[in-house]
Amino acid sequence: MADVDVLVVGAGPVGLTAAIELARRGVRCRIIDKLAEPMMYAKAVGIQPRTLEVWDAMGVVREALDAAEPMLGQQVYVNGREVSTMTLTLPPDVPYGFAALPQYEVERILTERLAGLGVRVERDARLVSFEQDAERVEAVVARGTGEADEQIRARYLIGCDGAHSVVRKTLGLTFEGDAFPDSYMIGDVELDWSLPRGYVIRSMHQTGGKTDELLVCVPLPGHKRYRISMLAPTNPDDTGTSTSTDAHAHADADTAAGNGSADGVRHGMQQGRAPELADLQDVLDRLSPEPVTADHLRWSSVFRISHRLVDHYGRGRVFIAGDAAHIHPPTGGQGMNTGIQDAYNLAWKLALAVEGHAAEGLLDSYEAERLPVAEEVVGRTVRHARSGIESDPDDPATVIKREAQLLVGYPDSPIVGPSTTRPSDAGALSAQPGGRAPDCQKLHSAIATYPFRLFDLLRGTGHTLLLYADGAATSAGSIFPQIAALAKERADGQLETYAVVPDGAGPTADGAMPPVVRDSAGQFRAAYGATGMEAILLRPDGYVGTRVALTEDGALLDHLNRIFASAQ
Repeated sequence: MADVDVLVVGAGPVGLTAAIELARRGVRCRIIDKLAEPMMYAKAVGIQPRTLEVWDAMGVVREALDAAEPMLGQQVYVNGREVSTMTLTLPPDVPYGFAALPQYEVERILTERLAGLGVRVERDARLVSFEQDAERVEAVVARGTGEADEQIRARYLIGCDGAHSVVRKTLGLTFEGDAFPDSYMIGDVELDWSLPRGYVIRSMHQTGGKTDELLVCVPLPGHKRYRISMLAPTNPDDTGTSTSTDAHAHADADTAAGNGSADGVRHGMQQGRAPELADLQDVLDRLSPEPVTADHLRWSSVFRISHRLVDHYGRGRVFIAGDAAHIHPPTGGQGMNTGIQDAYNLAWKLALAVEGHAAEGLLDSYEAERLPVAEEVVGRTVRHARSGIESDPDDPATVIKREAQLLVGYPDSPIVGPSTTRPSDAGALSAQPGGRAPDCQKLHSAIATYPFRLFDLLRGTGHTLLLYADGAATSAGSIFPQIAALAKERADGQLETYAVVPDGAGPTADGAMPPVVRDSAGQFRAAYGATGMEAILLRPDGYVGTRVALTEDGALLDHLNRIFASAQ
């Protein structure tokens, strides 16, 4: 008998996301972290629109929006001259833009949400070792308080323990890649300049077309606050010795003393010497697009960057996510966001497995879906780090949507499809199986007088089945109840159904019908390219699982067979 269903190792944004999504589904979980206190570094800052969509479903988006700073774009300077400006403009169906929110604020918000679900982070608790068999995982946890080591029996374990992951090493997974040769100085300061608020400032000095100095200023929430980073002097002694006790007190415990790591992974904040304000100002004096004085240094550090990728996302009953599986340059703010979506992808599948609802092979789809995403992100961020995002050959709209993580999809996943229908509108191709489910607005119900969004229906913890009928469909009223009941039975009750119909047409709500949603402005029809009568199944993580004609209900049930055990 296991003590707990799932043990989560690491209480950064990735581990907290996994724990919240498990707890929301009633899964017994514990989450441990080796740090006695949360770090106060802004290790990651950029929040992508897709992550805000995830937080909407998780119930924390309002807190995030209240604490965040809008991220409007990027201005690039070379040798003091502005060479490009990128404005982050997204399609109108995307409900959120880009944001800046320091990682410690992300962790605060997620920790509070997890506490509201009855789960607290167990700090100063370090995973020493674990073993697994066909039934459970046996983990040994050491406490910094001097208590005796604790043995925890869990049905599953998730390693969200960073670039130097004990879980990854214990599993024997490879972590291929390399380190960039340069070190970087980083600091949190105030800059009182006339440059537009909300834009990342990237300023380079080049000689013969090659960059020999670099300054990146990312806006942070607060009065004139920026996280600035720059190439560190070749001699680490040139960075001086920080007078900020905060910089030392919160140094990343994932890194070893000095500028390296005992496991050969040179990535993250480094302990030891940290830059003083004068060191940062020296680079600002040379590279800032206009004269500016840095003030109110809150913390500083030196960090290294590596790019690495695992060969597998887990073995047996143990999985990894986030930096434990992939590390790469911070270009475009992809790391934390990719890790959060790792956890979001895994948690709903693991919850089904815990409850005995998961079909054989469902957990294997985690690696099948997320490993190719990480491989693409690592490769792209390395290219952008070397040449700049502005050198991307794709058109600007595609680049922005990709950076927003709105183009992430799983069309080759073993658990998506089939599709017996195709969108009527070429612009709705993303609504094919494996694609991100588009949002749409101006939906109505028979009772509420205000319009609502499709995403308002997707905040539950299970699948959502949308049964669509256009104005020409006359038999929907008799077919919809039958399909809804059959699908819910096959999904072990882990599914909600809505009927989506044009305004003034189609079936009306009665005791047998699923709840009816009226597509008053035709936005659902346009976003999904819906026509005739079809079923569109949306997964708990906001991706299209399948879409089939209602005359082929066998195809819908075949798809549910891949997800749910009782459908075998």
